[in-house]
Amino acid sequence: MLIIHFVKNKFMKKRFAFILIFVSSLQVTYAQDNHMPVKGFNKNRVFIGTSINLGLSNNFFNIGLNPEIGYSLTDWLDAGVVVNLNYFTQSSNVSKDKNVNYGGGGFIRIWPINFLHLQLQPEYNWISSSRTFSNGAPSASFKNNSASVLAGIGYGSRQIGNRFSHFTIMIDLLQQLNSPYRDQFGDPQPVFRAGFGVYLNSKR
Repeated sequence: MLIIHFVKNKFMKKRFAFILIFVSSLQVTYAQDNHMPVKGFNKNRVFIGTSINLGLSNNFFNIGLNPEIGYSLTDWLDAGVVVNLNYFTQSSNVSKDKNVNYGGGGFIRIWPINFLHLQLQPEYNWISSSRTFSNGAPSASFKNNSASVLAGIGYGSRQIGNRFSHFTIMIDLLQQLNSPYRDQFGDPQPVFRAGFGVYLNSKR
């Protein structure tokens, strides 16, 4: 995941929602025409992986990991669980915030075509924050928690039984007050994730 501060208005969120609906309609048509569910458990369809979070700007730094384990239910549908581990700092002219959040949830990843996917990820996070002031005022610390539902689209490559990689752009649909996907002004932040992984008993 790479979080960058550039989504600032509701118009962008509406455009993003339209893209999600459009890709969903592609997936339904594709699934009905070309793919049937896989019967029985197949250990070659179990995968492990992670997403890397890294961001850097003049006033912002972010680093973290999102380990995941999942199963390819069909040729076009993955499902699994994910863990969030993230650290980021954010500065302004008067203060500096340091935040650590951890949590987890589940995800589904839909591949309507072999290089494009749609992801939905409900999750829950616990956030520890501290704030220091440049004017010498006493520092403050906070502990919060928040539910989120990340949704987005991305591209990548995926070979069931072998390996996968992807780059995904998402946004938190809930945007609760304590969401870790909002900046210090309360504006939504896009979530960028570069992920990779392998299937168990992957082909060599």
